[in-house]
Amino acid sequence: MPTSITPLVLAAGLLAAGAVQAAQPKPASDAELIASAMRAAPPGVGPHATIMAIAPNGSMRTLRQGTNGFTCIPDSPATPGPDPMCADKAAMAWMHAWLTHAAPPVGKVGLMYMLEGGTDASNTDPYAKTPGGKHWIKTGPHVMVVGADDAFYDQYPKSADPVTDAPYVMWAGTPYRHLMAPIR
Repeated sequence: MPTSITPLVLAAGLLAAGAVQAAQPKPASDAELIASAMRAAPPGVGPHATIMAIAPNGSMRTLRQGTNGFTCIPDSPATPGPDPMCADKAAMAWMHAWLTHAAPPVGKVGLMYMLEGGTDASNTDPYAKTPGGKHWIKTGPHVMVVGADDAFYDQYPKSADPVTDAPYVMWAGTPYRHLMAPIR
């Protein structure tokens, strides 16, 4: 993980963004957490990634140090669906910017895997926590491209209510726009 993204900042940001909730069911074993995190990425990535777990209090701990520059985080049992994720260094920096409401890094394109899918999310509001209005979507297995320039995103649909079985831009019109690319 880049030195600018501390585990505590990442965990606090995920808690604040609603990606992790304070009340969680019985903790999973480290082996279960590692297996969950590795399901976020393809077989060539997960086994070599750093695995980090987020505790209910927001602290993070490294379950396994990796060698390939990816960091995988297991599913949160507090969210309605499977949502483990795995991100490269540039995507982790982008995620840190989103979680801390900072400007995303310029000129650093990142890749994130969510091969188990994702929980329900707002397609228009990066900080929405609950489905309270329109534009709430459910995603299946996908990859995300973050940090690209406007010309890259201009080639994809930016509808507030996208067809989620084809690539589209999520959070269009915000600094945290990113390409959602379904894989099934």
